[in-house]
Amino acid sequence: MDEETKTDAQNEGQSPDAEQTGTGAAAAQQAATTEAVPISADISATGPSTKTISGQSIIDPVNRIEGHLRIDMEVVNGVVADAWVTGGLFRGMELVLQGREPADAAYISQRICGVCPVSHAHAACFAGEAAYGIEIPNTARIIRNILEAAQFLHSHILWFYNLAALDYVNPLNALEADPEATLKLAYDAGTGISDFGAVQKRLEAFAANGQLSIFSGNWFDTKDEAYNLPPELDLICTAHYLEALEMQSVASEISGLVGGKMPHVMSSIPGGTTWVPTEEKLDDILFRAIRIRDWVASTMIPDTYAIAPYYLDVADYGQGVGRYIAWGVFDQESRDPVERYLPAGVWGFDSSSVEAPDEAAITEETSRAFYKDAGEPVNPRQGITEPEYPPEGASRDGRYTWDKAPRYNGKPYEAGGLARLFVAYNRGNSFIKTELDNLLRYLSSEAGAPLGVDVLASTLGRTAARNVETLYIANLLVDWTHELIGVLGNPDSDKSTFTQPERYDGEGAGMWEAPRGALYHYEKISGDAIDKYQIIIPSTWNISPRDASGVRGPMEEALIGVPVADLDKPIHALRTVHSFDPCVACAVHITEPATGKSFSTVTSPWGVK
Repeated sequence: MDEETKTDAQNEGQSPDAEQTGTGAAAAQQAATTEAVPISADISATGPSTKTISGQSIIDPVNRIEGHLRIDMEVVNGVVADAWVTGGLFRGMELVLQGREPADAAYISQRICGVCPVSHAHAACFAGEAAYGIEIPNTARIIRNILEAAQFLHSHILWFYNLAALDYVNPLNALEADPEATLKLAYDAGTGISDFGAVQKRLEAFAANGQLSIFSGNWFDTKDEAYNLPPELDLICTAHYLEALEMQSVASEISGLVGGKMPHVMSSIPGGTTWVPTEEKLDDILFRAIRIRDWVASTMIPDTYAIAPYYLDVADYGQGVGRYIAWGVFDQESRDPVERYLPAGVWGFDSSSVEAPDEAAITEETSRAFYKDAGEPVNPRQGITEPEYPPEGASRDGRYTWDKAPRYNGKPYEAGGLARLFVAYNRGNSFIKTELDNLLRYLSSEAGAPLGVDVLASTLGRTAARNVETLYIANLLVDWTHELIGVLGNPDSDKSTFTQPERYDGEGAGMWEAPRGALYHYEKISGDAIDKYQIIIPSTWNISPRDASGVRGPMEEALIGVPVADLDKPIHALRTVHSFDPCVACAVHITEPATGKSFSTVTSPWGVK
């Protein structure tokens, strides 16, 4: 790319006005005026020092995520001045569903992702049920909650320990730990006890042969010197990393018991579920649910508290757009989305209250993506998916990703665990409010300054808050299992699990949550066949490119101001990206009907391959 083209690409991505972006702790503090959102003291003194370093910094690919993601950053005086997030995966789903039966959507759309297939199945079922004009029985509601919760727990445990933890935990440093001191620290921290000596011996074997196995692909040698844990805490967290591999599989076993297999469950269909609970199966589920709940409470939460004080600087960056969106997940008997166990809502630091979501306010546009541009933002009900990758040598007109740009009332919104918790917190969910307030009091004591809810709008908050959600869901999973046992044991209870369709023509949307955030499926059916299908998943919101007005998406905005001391291994930027837990396999789901075409790579705004 010549210098003129490079400059044009950078100019296209210039920061919009502050009102549009709403970035940074200062902007969040200025906007947060409600009593529900106390303001944090300035803790910038705890942050990483700014070093005079400038240039291009590229992470390609971002590992430890689902799919292929590339981050291009322009670094000026030690901080990210501009960023482009590229979804580089080319695959097909929406067009595959056209002409099929609505029941097929629940099965086929799951293939979008192997980590959150249950959420896709349920969103597809909701869309089909809306088109059919039916509501599932209460017993089926409980069963779906159990199945969804098991998948959430699998995903959250996997993400925190096995995808994100190596940004903070250095297993090599654990080689210097004293096992006896490690045991004492674990007792003092109130976290899980393991055979730390045996774990250290396994690590020594990895290090001796030069093969780090599951700990390879790390950035432990970044010049930023950003790994702060003492050796004993590194050893504790490494031991729990290994335990997490087992615990996330226990959650998947529950999904398999209800869904027939995992990933890609078979029992959820429009109208309810094909799974019939028995005493034996419920006993198997309850045993596993209690085991996961106890482990999350005794290990995952204490680990979060133990790690956080060493990384208070991570609260100084990664704020994003300051607006949050959640469709809600885990139905109450009322089936009202704003009354879900994790409720639906749209909220921001410039909001006085949580608003109920309005499907009509959702739009997508493709001015920066490799699709035929509709010319203006359109609601997904009118949306189309027509891929258009420019041939070699052709102008790309500022396009740099396969991800569309969703907006709500014309603005970018962040989806995910943090969004769900902000909505639940401001809707008065007692468990979430108590646990987040406890976390904030703890962080305040460690920082030596009062911290408000706004501090959670950061890389640190996005990471720590999601673990609070994990504990909440783990408790609910046990409760729902007991509830289902009560239904099975009550001779007068309605045990039906399926509702027949009332019509075979119609349209509807399923607005639900995947572990990574707001999930939307829309389908139109005619003669019990799908005429049209559109999907917006959480990472489509989060890794959104700029829109036609040049307004960045949430992840791009969150990267602005992130400190960079090592252009080759920008660890703070990686932490920020991982805090969103992006799933590019979900975010990009298109198909190329023509034959003989291939896709090799996506270039950055600078033309670097």
